[in-house]
Amino acid sequence: MHLHTLLGFIVLFFLNPVVYEVVAITGDERGAGTDANVFITLFGDYGITPKVHLASKSCTAFERAKTDVFRIRTHNVGSLKKIRIEHDNTGLNPSWFLDRVVITDVIRPHLRFYFACNNWLSKVEGDGLYIRDLLGSIDPMDIPKYNKFVVSVFTADVKGSGTDADVFINIFGEFGDTGERRLDNDKNNFEKGTEDKFTIEAPNLGKIRKITIGHNNKGSSAGWFVIVDDLGNKLVYEFPISRWFAIDEDDGKIQRDVLVGGSQPTGIVYNVQIVTGNIRGAGTNSKIHIVMHGTKGLKNSGKVFLEGGKFERDLTDIFNVELAALLSPLSRVTIGHDNRGLSTGWYCEKVVVYCPFTGIEQTFPCSKWLDEKEGDGLIERELYEMVSLRQKRQKKHPWSLWIWTSDLPSAGTDADISFQVYGEKGKSDEIRLDNKTDNFEQGQVDRFMVELPDLGKLTKLRIWHEKRNPFGGWHLSKATLMKTLTKEKYTFPCERWLDSNEDDNEVVRELPATGELIAEPLVTVCTGTVGGSGTDASVFLNLIGDQGDTGDRDLINCGGSAWFLDKVIVREEGQAEANAVEFPCNRWLARNEDDGQIVRELLKESDISVTFEFYYTNYHIAVKTGDIPGGSSDSDVFVKLYGEKGDTSKMMLVVSANDLGNYFETGRVDIFTVETFDIGQIRIGHNGAGIGSGWFLETVDMQEVVLTYHFPCSRWLAGGEEDGELVVELLPEDVLVIEPLFCLTVNTYEVCVFTGDMMGAGTDANVYINIYGENGDTGELKLKVICKTSSCCILQEDVFIVTAVDLGPLKKLRIRHDNSESYSSWYLDRVEIVDTKEDTTYYFPCNRWLAVDEDDGQIARELVPVDEAFMRKDDDDEGTSGTLGLEQKSMSTTYTLKIKTGEKKYAGTDSNVFAILFGENDDTGIINLKACKNYKNKFEQGMINEFTVEAVDLGDLVKVRIGHDNSGGERTYWGSSGWFLDWIDIDAPSQGQRMRFPCGRWLDKGEDDGATVRDLYPADLQTEFYTPFVPYEIKIYTTDVFGAGTDADVFIVLYGHKGVCTQQKHLCVNKRERRLCFERGAEDMFIVELEDIGDVIEKIRIGHDNSGTNPGWHLDRVEIRRQLRKGKGSETTIFPCERWLAKSEDDGETVRELVPSDIITQKLLRDGTLKTTETEVEDALETHTYTVSVRTGDMYGAGTDANVFLTIYGDLGDTGERKLAKSENNKNKFERGEVDKFNIEAVDLGQVFKIRVRHNNSMIGADWYLDQVEVLDVETEEVYMFLCERWLSTKKEDKRIDRTFYVKVVFKDTVLLFSSLYVRVIPEKKIDSCVYFVPQFFSHPVIPYHFTLSTAIEQDASTTARVYVIIIGPNDVETDRLWLDLPEGKKSFTAGSMEHFVRYGTDVGEIKRVELGHNGVTPESCWLVDELSVAVPTKGIKYIFPCKCWLAKDRGDGLTARLFNVLDSSTINIIRKVVYSVTVATGDIQYAGTDTNIFLTVFGANGSTEEMLLPKNEDRFERGQEDTFTLEIDDIAPLKKIRIRIDGTGSRPDWFLDRILMRNLTTEEEYLFTYENWLSKTKGPKRTKVCELAAMVDDEEMVEKTTYIIQVQTSDVAGAGTDANVFLIVFGEYGDTGTLPLKESTNRNKFERKMKDVFRFPDMLSLGELSKVRVWHDNKGPAPGWHLEYLDVKDEALDNTFRFPCDRWLAKNEDDGQIMRELACANNDFVDLSDKTKYEIATTTANPDDASTTENVWILLEGRKARSKEFVLENKKKKFLSGATDTFEFSSKHVGEIASICVGHITKDGKKVKNEAFWHVMEVVVTEKELGNKYFFHCDAQIPLAAKKDQFQTFECYKSIESFASKVRNLVPVKYEIIVITGDVKAAGTDANVFITMYGVNGDSGKRHLRQKFRNLFERGRTDRFVLEMLDLGELLRVKVEHDGTSPNSGWYLECIEVTNTANSVTTIFYCGKWLHTAKADGQIQRVLNPRY
Repeated sequence: MHLHTLLGFIVLFFLNPVVYEVVAITGDERGAGTDANVFITLFGDYGITPKVHLASKSCTAFERAKTDVFRIRTHNVGSLKKIRIEHDNTGLNPSWFLDRVVITDVIRPHLRFYFACNNWLSKVEGDGLYIRDLLGSIDPMDIPKYNKFVVSVFTADVKGSGTDADVFINIFGEFGDTGERRLDNDKNNFEKGTEDKFTIEAPNLGKIRKITIGHNNKGSSAGWFVIVDDLGNKLVYEFPISRWFAIDEDDGKIQRDVLVGGSQPTGIVYNVQIVTGNIRGAGTNSKIHIVMHGTKGLKNSGKVFLEGGKFERDLTDIFNVELAALLSPLSRVTIGHDNRGLSTGWYCEKVVVYCPFTGIEQTFPCSKWLDEKEGDGLIERELYEMVSLRQKRQKKHPWSLWIWTSDLPSAGTDADISFQVYGEKGKSDEIRLDNKTDNFEQGQVDRFMVELPDLGKLTKLRIWHEKRNPFGGWHLSKATLMKTLTKEKYTFPCERWLDSNEDDNEVVRELPATGELIAEPLVTVCTGTVGGSGTDASVFLNLIGDQGDTGDRDLINCGGSAWFLDKVIVREEGQAEANAVEFPCNRWLARNEDDGQIVRELLKESDISVTFEFYYTNYHIAVKTGDIPGGSSDSDVFVKLYGEKGDTSKMMLVVSANDLGNYFETGRVDIFTVETFDIGQIRIGHNGAGIGSGWFLETVDMQEVVLTYHFPCSRWLAGGEEDGELVVELLPEDVLVIEPLFCLTVNTYEVCVFTGDMMGAGTDANVYINIYGENGDTGELKLKVICKTSSCCILQEDVFIVTAVDLGPLKKLRIRHDNSESYSSWYLDRVEIVDTKEDTTYYFPCNRWLAVDEDDGQIARELVPVDEAFMRKDDDDEGTSGTLGLEQKSMSTTYTLKIKTGEKKYAGTDSNVFAILFGENDDTGIINLKACKNYKNKFEQGMINEFTVEAVDLGDLVKVRIGHDNSGGERTYWGSSGWFLDWIDIDAPSQGQRMRFPCGRWLDKGEDDGATVRDLYPADLQTEFYTPFVPYEIKIYTTDVFGAGTDADVFIVLYGHKGVCTQQKHLCVNKRERRLCFERGAEDMFIVELEDIGDVIEKIRIGHDNSGTNPGWHLDRVEIRRQLRKGKGSETTIFPCERWLAKSEDDGETVRELVPSDIITQKLLRDGTLKTTETEVEDALETHTYTVSVRTGDMYGAGTDANVFLTIYGDLGDTGERKLAKSENNKNKFERGEVDKFNIEAVDLGQVFKIRVRHNNSMIGADWYLDQVEVLDVETEEVYMFLCERWLSTKKEDKRIDRTFYVKVVFKDTVLLFSSLYVRVIPEKKIDSCVYFVPQFFSHPVIPYHFTLSTAIEQDASTTARVYVIIIGPNDVETDRLWLDLPEGKKSFTAGSMEHFVRYGTDVGEIKRVELGHNGVTPESCWLVDELSVAVPTKGIKYIFPCKCWLAKDRGDGLTARLFNVLDSSTINIIRKVVYSVTVATGDIQYAGTDTNIFLTVFGANGSTEEMLLPKNEDRFERGQEDTFTLEIDDIAPLKKIRIRIDGTGSRPDWFLDRILMRNLTTEEEYLFTYENWLSKTKGPKRTKVCELAAMVDDEEMVEKTTYIIQVQTSDVAGAGTDANVFLIVFGEYGDTGTLPLKESTNRNKFERKMKDVFRFPDMLSLGELSKVRVWHDNKGPAPGWHLEYLDVKDEALDNTFRFPCDRWLAKNEDDGQIMRELACANNDFVDLSDKTKYEIATTTANPDDASTTENVWILLEGRKARSKEFVLENKKKKFLSGATDTFEFSSKHVGEIASICVGHITKDGKKVKNEAFWHVMEVVVTEKELGNKYFFHCDAQIPLAAKKDQFQTFECYKSIESFASKVRNLVPVKYEIIVITGDVKAAGTDANVFITMYGVNGDSGKRHLRQKFRNLFERGRTDRFVLEMLDLGELLRVKVEHDGTSPNSGWYLECIEVTNTANSVTTIFYCGKWLHTAKADGQIQRVLNPRY
């Protein structure tokens, strides 16, 4: 094979994870074994693996002369070069003598590498190393050569330079590093002025790049000079250092990275945060170290000791680590400690690493102990990033800063030095240099590493110090900055003092980036000649130029503080006076003069005339202080403005334009005038001075000529509030352009207000009005007193004149009064407004009270105009003007407010509550929440109060303001003013949306923040949308006969075409309304919003609940008016009745169905008149009588005394619920075996298709068995039969008393229902019986996703919010929001719980991210998620995301949704599933239906499924019914047979199964299984609860029937016979037989010594060739022990006998104590595969026309045992055509299981390729002919044509089918060691019986009991070991572990299970980490565990 072919093959597999088998052989030396934790790291051609813990709970691991085998899963690093093997030196005997290590690629076992060691890994043995690098070789006889490095260390000859500390070194080269090596040669090393030499043996590192050298701080150390002599490569490397390694010297570092030659450092600084957990004993005294690993682990930092940290409980330690390498972004970090000190154990929460150079902050969660006595005993861990928490910040570059202090007397300083760097792209932040005791000393150079943003070319350096220090004076010589990566260098000369007593007294210097001194400006300040213009204040100056600014400079030498400044003159030093620049001022700088400013910005004189209009603008600033307690401020407030051309300085707001004196008081607006230039942003704040400095700022408004800027704030500026900030930046909302006043026209409006015609209608309160038009509104205007409470106020008209800007056409008006007088209540009839300019009159009808104690309690109304024609119509009518309500309703919106008071103690309030609704267009104004619709005593604890609010043209709601007046008094048991508001729901039917505004806070001056008013915002995820409702005006006419009125609760339902109907609407909302309405001869009008039922009202149903004192009602008629859809007008439909709705009158019915008689249409014409037309309804529906026959079942207790209710549904509507009150033929209704008949009168229902039956569970004998219902349409004589055969009982079946049944007639029509995930095709006979399929219009198929959510156990971790998940794939393809709604009965995700969900969603391909969130926004909805797992069964993969984070508004980072990157998850391969549609047909015979549990097992040619429960889902498996649902089944096609089993539980345990149809939704293959018989112990000929059905495909049975004759030979040994019950399962090609009890033998006394028992099992499905049997007994009887010699199984259909030898005991006290044996078939031929075999290769070319090729193809097979030669697929006879499948056959050596193939495309003649050409291959299938194993390779790739075999693509096997013959070969007995580890948590142990079932590629083990004699098993923190013998399962796929829950302490916390195949020493670990407990987690007592390597 070509070398490049092999290399390319290896490159591909680097991308995929692989499993390595690691064999560690411990030497045969005394004390060779170790108790320490052992780790391994693999180094290959293409990378380095993470450090992997070779974990084993086996007590014999790493013992003397023992071989240990481990399997590790990691990424493929290519051909292995070396390994690093080490231990952590923990345990009692940590020393380890390692002989060798052998590593094998499990997929390709021929890739095996040998690593010889033959040395100690010990601190006290050998050379003291316990970390070793071992070189590898494919040849076990090779002896690799190691390299030697001689390290020479020169210690400086200065005082105190020697050290007694442990010194270590790590040498880094191009091929890796040596690891940390201690430098110790048994001498007194590292003494002052000495040279020490050391020899280090290590693999060849190539060219050396750097070293890391340091010590452990056991003593002081000094500068060193290091020389490394690479003996192998004959090179010498020098590393000059000359720096201190001491915490109290230099920069405090005791470890450094040093580059070869001591070149200038290229240090990258990493900010490392170490977070210690908040649990008991979390802190440590050990030395903590970290290793940072770069991408792919190719580079690392070496071990870095984090000195100076505290590492105490709940503390975060921060370190700056400087490295000479760029590693960010990190692939992982290693964190650990040296395990020394008193408290060595440490609980690490997380590690956060920020690299300023890349701007990447990475979080590495840990949340584990690093303690040899806790958890897994590790003291070092590999941590991986949670990618979803990665943050991107501004990039900063590392710079080296050198500061030269001059060599002058007293030149040094003790002050803290700060500097700022300026460049062409901006300036840096101010950076402070920490001054250690010896920094900035005379003649000294100090070095610092600083991080600067990209500033471009540097221009200057500003440097200064704090002059307050008594020894602050400093003489700076120069400073140098060098960019460490590019070596870009700048020098900043100074040679001046920074001293307030030296030189020019400056402590700030600006240094140019060139060698010349900066031209320092000279400043002349001219004070004005105005009296008192001088100042004693400190004056400062800041010069601003193109290159930046000088900063504030004090003008020290400058003689009250008020100052009149004339001008400032600036010239550069050395320049002529003529070149000076003047900055005129001529203004006061004084608090009490001019505008109060003491800071001014001056422009050059030459610029003033040009730029004045741009710069200087007068701004009027209006500052509104919030109206909340403590909102005022005594501090000095300043403002700073930012605009497009620059920003202003801070301007104090000291002189108010409205001169209110004491500024910034609560709720007040202060106005100031400032002169500055344009703005776009505002910064406002105060200095925090004064007694009451805290300030709540609401808004800032600024007006500039014709522009108004509004800056909203609404927050605190106070040190003790919110975030403690005193300064905030505000951004303007949209700028409002104010037209000049002279451009607007003025209009006069005549307002006529009509007070109602009733007693007490007038008001003494002040009335206000606001008129709204298209051009704006008038603002609120006060009207004079309209009317006093005298009798003259009856229908009074008051006229007012309003002059305002022309509003255009009027839209609405808002009118209110202030309720300020004793007689404030007011009944407003209407308002008329005359637009005098347009001579137009607008009519605003009202007809409602504005009163707190009338109507709905509102004192404000919004009115909309109606057309004059409607007003004239009402004037003509004798009735009231209430008919206008429909027109008003259509132009307004009715909001229903539901307000939930919290459940907390004292949550209710007695205060007056108000609300304001804010929409996009307007707000409602204050709404007094007085008139509650459902409670008289409002706002009590836990209560939901309902209110109705009407508003006009608000637009979509954006917020709600709610509060109270605090008038409830002190908190007592009876009430209080404080209020805890939970949430507000607002339903707007006309808009079709229901919104929730969560609160979850107190409105109480003594709770929370003391606020009694809050703004609430909608929770988007809780907003519900539905079809908008439309208004209906319903008039009810009660007849004028004696007793006609009613006080019952009246309801109505409206029906449209084809049965479309509204919800049932109750017309009165409370008892008060019911008392006032429906009186004799009355006309009652109701305006309601209901569903739009179309243009035609076919019928209505009206009735009452027969409640009240006088419920009987005589209804005359009902009129329903609706607005026309087109044009203005309305349509009134009249429904005559003229009948009683009374129990004691007429026919006793209280419900009537009415059909229309006439329709009256009124249409508004263009001339303003109304045209009225009346038509008679000719084709109205007829009223039918339906006779209902109800048959009660003939069984014990079948009858009922409860009240029974029935609803009949047809295609034209339904009857509504009717009580079956009076039987026509039986006085005592619904008795056992009886038929009761009832007559129901209803409007024609059309074709009846379903009924709903329920009872109210009243009386003692409420349980009822309903047999059937028959409905006869008397008019059409059609009969509808409903077969029921169900209990309606709270005690039986599913405990339901409400059921829906479908007619037994099959209709041709079907109904299509659309949903977000699939289409359901629903036959009308059974709407719940549906087939799921993926329709063509979906762009992506729909697949099932399985979710498991674990909630943490912490307090408050649970949530009641609604949780959702979104799955995101490549290119941001994502599913819909998949809501994870809890099952019925569960209200929350409780702490410690685990919930499982299955949801169907879009197949997004490979999952990239997962979003988890919820819709809760209140504090009560906070949720602490522990773990999320997402399984995709159709792809065979499961992702486990460790969350451990809050999803809460007020916890953590405040997010209620979090995005998890798939890189954060651990992935597990699970069994791949295929989705099948399963249709189960129950027979149509009496009592065929069942409520028992039904189980299904499916058998295919490639395996079988586990037994699956078919969910009942309420109405499945009923008589004559077909139920279709989906099942996820293992990929075992083609199917052969199924097994159906019932357990006989339930009220109806028998079931008549007709047939089952299974359809593969992917391939559309169908399998029919027919039974047509009973599954029952009491019915049918078979009397069985289990049946096996053969699959039928195209009328052909896949499995034939046979008779099995089983001969059992008991051995001829003493006591061989048994009295126990024996059972058997036979396994073969087509599955198994199920459990066969060996009962009826040819011998009377079975299983006696030396006897042969024969058992016959007729009429069974053949298994084909047999593979094994599982035989066991129940250990019962006096002598249960049994010695079995063999079993013979004869298949009569095949006429073949299969022998299964045993010759073993099945006895608890014999042999190995097992009473279950698996026996392999002895007569299967053994196939020798060592010779050559044949391979069939089938290639499928893609369909496109250009997919084919005329050239040859070559393929290479990569197997587990070997690699094949390159097979050339010659293109003869037109092969590789588009869409074709071509087959080739080759002889080859056997390569074992095929893992991958290489596919190439080559020219026939080997000539060069002239034109680019490709072959598009879709799939390759390789069949090994000897055994018949098939391997599938999905390609879908274009293979380029090449002249040589150096271009190819590699494909991995995605699916394989192992033949039966292949599986049989592997069935040999092996022993499995099973280690069970119980968790170390409270109450983790169990006393229950534990069982395990193991599943492998060769089958399963069966359920095995884990038990041992005289041992208390499964105790907390214990490890239990068991050995079980069974036939080899092959590679283990999963295990199922369970317990029987039989003991009081049966709950069990299982940590993990390790299973070791003792034949090959392969260990597989199955991690659990969950409870098996009925009261914890998900309540399950069994778990299926998948392997983790």
